[in-house]
Amino acid sequence: MHTINKESTARQNEYDVLVVGAGPTGLTTAVQLGMRGWRVAVVERWPERYPLPRAVVLDHEIARIVASLGLGDALRTVSEPAEDYEWRNGKGETLLRLAFEDTSYSGWPYENIFTQPRLEAALEDRTRALPGVEILRGWAAVDLAEESAAVRLTIAENAGGRPTGDDDVREHRTLRAAYVVGCDGANSFVRSRMNTSMTDLGFQFDWLVIDIIPHDRDRVWSPRNLQLCDPARPTTAVSGGPGRRRWEFMRLPGETIAELNREETAWQLLAPWDIRPDNATLERHTVYTFQARWADRWRQGRLLLAGDAAHQMPPFAGQGMCSGIRDATNLTWKLDLVLAGHADASLLDTYTTERSQHLRHAIDASVYLGRIICETDPTSAAERDKGMLADQQAGRDHLVSMLPGTLTAGLLACDAGGAPVEPAGQLGHQGRVRSHGRTDLFDQAVGTGFTLLATRNPRQVLDDDALGWCERLGIRLLRITDDHTAAGPVDVVDLDGTYLAHLAATGQQALLVRPDFYVFGGAPDMDAVPGLLATLRDELTAGSMLASAP
Repeated sequence: MHTINKESTARQNEYDVLVVGAGPTGLTTAVQLGMRGWRVAVVERWPERYPLPRAVVLDHEIARIVASLGLGDALRTVSEPAEDYEWRNGKGETLLRLAFEDTSYSGWPYENIFTQPRLEAALEDRTRALPGVEILRGWAAVDLAEESAAVRLTIAENAGGRPTGDDDVREHRTLRAAYVVGCDGANSFVRSRMNTSMTDLGFQFDWLVIDIIPHDRDRVWSPRNLQLCDPARPTTAVSGGPGRRRWEFMRLPGETIAELNREETAWQLLAPWDIRPDNATLERHTVYTFQARWADRWRQGRLLLAGDAAHQMPPFAGQGMCSGIRDATNLTWKLDLVLAGHADASLLDTYTTERSQHLRHAIDASVYLGRIICETDPTSAAERDKGMLADQQAGRDHLVSMLPGTLTAGLLACDAGGAPVEPAGQLGHQGRVRSHGRTDLFDQAVGTGFTLLATRNPRQVLDDDALGWCERLGIRLLRITDDHTAAGPVDVVDLDGTYLAHLAATGQQALLVRPDFYVFGGAPDMDAVPGLLATLRDELTAGSMLASAP
């Protein structure tokens, strides 16, 4: 039974932001807001974390985000570089082979395989360590009411994880916050209270997902990640993170879900792969229905959606959980500015604008790959194989990029026609640096948030008003240099040439990078730096009187 200190009930029930759902998206949202000093409650209906694997892929951008939460060391223990991804047909011919680099311009391996329960445990520990963040497990959201200046969320004790039927016998609490973020999955309670439609591409396939723990930890898997495009049974065989493997088998026409989702069926399908009860432990088997759909609105007043509450996609591009964490990272810095009074609430509209374009890319890529993989007609599969083999022989790239590209709209430095001016919208780079005696990747050595990186001290070209505004917003004004003896207060030593090379490649002498690591805009010379910052200031305060606030 949950107990409440009645003397402090009012204070306990008041928050800046309420997050519904304690999966990776919800916990990332809570940590990022908590690190900025906001009071946050995470409402989760399940009393305990879900202990079994789900997502297994995170890309270099997401690895950087997770590390920026203070979880870089934890990430290294729960993940491993993906190394490769090979496609073969039913004859065993290689249709495609991708080799992933063990590094990237984000400073982390290009693709990573991880174990979700271990990552979630690290995220929850980090959440609980923040003084202003509270996790309310075993409580279900049952009602909400949006007011002019806040949202009231009613939650009910839910010790078993599901509603008990009689609301009158359950303990209730009413929480109040400026905003509610629904990270509560495909059947989102928060989304059900919003006036938003869903776009569904009608792409649905059932797959049996099996996670196993091999007894032989030294067994070599080559390739590490395999896609078998066999019309007789499309199959995936990949790493499930350190010490684990995953197989996915598509349900065939005429096969029932009940038949497929049996333990004996799992072992029968694993047997040709030399996986047996005497050499492996079956951790989980379940049938998932892969879908491609998204909410058309992600914000309604003080209600916002993120993660599976906003979108679902097939797993073929490995972007499901990644997209949710991108949602959180795009949204939280904007909420921070709005809550602090540094930006108009209309800034939150750019959340949907920016994330929906990335989301559509991820879903389109997933569906494109899925239509290739899920082919069960032998004649069509043979034509597919013929085309892919010819592409391979000719050196043509048959696959679309699985990672999202640049932002093309939103909070960016744009020309008079509203188009972003390059390099605005590009994902920023990260390399090793030395700053104030510390050597590490930039985020760990310097920190995160708005950052202006320039080839000269940017403070020298800014007036007192601009400097004061930058200080209020926490914008770091830094000089990037290859002079290893530099040790000034604004100096960051570019140990591997990452930043100076990026500046040169983009033709800029300064880059203004947003807290989500995307470039707001560049300055081709130092004289353009004041105008670049003024553009950001104008965009943040559009439609308000905040520009003249002290």
